[in-house]
Amino acid sequence: MTTTIETIALEFGVGADEVGVWVERRWVLPGKSGAAFFFSDADRARCRMIVEFRRDLAIDDEAMPVVLDLVDRLHAARAQLRRVLEAVAELPPVEQVRVMQRLVGEEKP
Repeated sequence: MTTTIETIALEFGVGADEVGVWVERRWVLPGKSGAAFFFSDADRARCRMIVEFRRDLAIDDEAMPVVLDLVDRLHAARAQLRRVLEAVAELPPVEQVRVMQRLVGEEKP
């Protein structure tokens, strides 16, 4: 499902111009068709996060790019860890145990 900039603004109780600033600053990267922006569910979640960071944590415009970058890095690290765990799951059981022991520091290299 896609959502327009005006719908996003209404949904999160901010002005359309503010959402436009988020797009200009590349805090959120909606799709575009002609002059219209279209926000996916992931884009909406990012907008919700921006609103919550501003409201609940008082993150200002200067700090927001740093916070969003850290969140993006955390998500990337979690995805990479998920891939590593999936690869470990494909190993023979004996090798799985050895890898897991290394990860928790029970075995020396």
